[in-house]
Amino acid sequence: MRRELRDTLTLAWPVILAEMAWVVMGIVDTVMVGPLGPAAIGAVGTGSSIFFAFMVFGMGTLFALDTFVAQNHGAGRHAECHRWLFAGFQLAVVMSVVLVLIGLGVAALLPVAGIHPDVLRLLQPYLRTLLWSAPLLLFFTVCRRYLQAIGAVRPIIVAAIVANLINAGANWVFIYGHFGIPAQGAVGSAYATTVARVCLVIMLWTIVVIVDRQRSGGLSDVPFVIDWPRMGQLARLGIPAAAQIVLEVGVFTAAAALAGRISPVALAANQVVLNIASFFFMLPHGLSSAAAVRVGHAIGRADVDAARRAGWAALAFALGIGIGNAALFVLLPTPLLRLFTSDASILGTGVTLLFICALFQPFDAFQSVATGALRGLGDTRTPALFNLVGHWVIGLPLAYVLCFNRGWGVAGLWAGLGFSLTLVGIAMLVAWRLRSGRPLMAAAMV
Repeated sequence: MRRELRDTLTLAWPVILAEMAWVVMGIVDTVMVGPLGPAAIGAVGTGSSIFFAFMVFGMGTLFALDTFVAQNHGAGRHAECHRWLFAGFQLAVVMSVVLVLIGLGVAALLPVAGIHPDVLRLLQPYLRTLLWSAPLLLFFTVCRRYLQAIGAVRPIIVAAIVANLINAGANWVFIYGHFGIPAQGAVGSAYATTVARVCLVIMLWTIVVIVDRQRSGGLSDVPFVIDWPRMGQLARLGIPAAAQIVLEVGVFTAAAALAGRISPVALAANQVVLNIASFFFMLPHGLSSAAAVRVGHAIGRADVDAARRAGWAALAFALGIGIGNAALFVLLPTPLLRLFTSDASILGTGVTLLFICALFQPFDAFQSVATGALRGLGDTRTPALFNLVGHWVIGLPLAYVLCFNRGWGVAGLWAGLGFSLTLVGIAMLVAWRLRSGRPLMAAAMV
């Protein structure tokens, strides 16, 4: 088990840093448009949230590559890994067309959403411009999931850091106008994001080619042909994984909408605490990807005991991460909140919310990492079902009752969702315990 813990950590830390780098890129976009005023900040923040809301479904669907590539890599079937890589690109193209059309439709309907005219004037062109990066984001996801699944994770963090630097520089050029390029304002941030994602895809694809040249035949060992059956398999396994992410993200979006009915202070405190919690959630989220890869490799080798150890090792780290995050929220709430605001009323509410958030951190980590371990087995439906029942059938109604009927306010929203996250975390632990039994584990092997 000690060796498994070491190997899991070796794989996990670059993935975790890459996840955090991803969050930092969005923060930099918001900071760079800050001097342009509240309307620009609102347009970039809202536009990014809308874009992510439907793109997360496409990205989540491609998580299925974790299962197929990791298991075949563990079995030494490199040609099969390449077939799944190519199928991932093909599925990304199909989903890009659908998601861009959805995005254009959403952009066209924004005027009926009641958004302030000053924000709307910037939001529509920002979102339409950002849609150009949708295919790039999915291609990046394919390359990243492939590299993670074969264990080539350190180049990912290097590419993420370089992309962040490019994004910051491009923001400076396009937003404010430099080197002969006219100032584009808030829309310039969308241009910068697109440029950064072009560079990110080029870097990751170059890494894929270099890594696979070390094997006999490289990527040329299989033809690049349209593979509808594999695309179908990716979709069947990936759509439940995407649904699980949408359900989890969606319930907090719904809670934010409910917070907006309480007071501006409640809404602001909710958003600040959500930003803090989301950033630190990248720790177990990155560990979840490492768990999927480690379990998948073991399943590919037909090593049931190793797969079981990989899952439990990742969950042991999840416990440590959950306790660490909880301690941080309890011991340093005000310094964390002051990174976003100095308003005394927001700080007071935020301290309460962070304390509630601390109570369910270990269970949130458990549910995230267990989801990855189960994905390594090829099980994406169990997490989706548990998130549907836990968050939408139990958590959100309870949050509503505590908030409005019991008078707890925004704290009631977080208490209700915290209770559902606790239930989901426990249920996912039980699911992994049952699925990691030898007969059931053996049935997962491809």
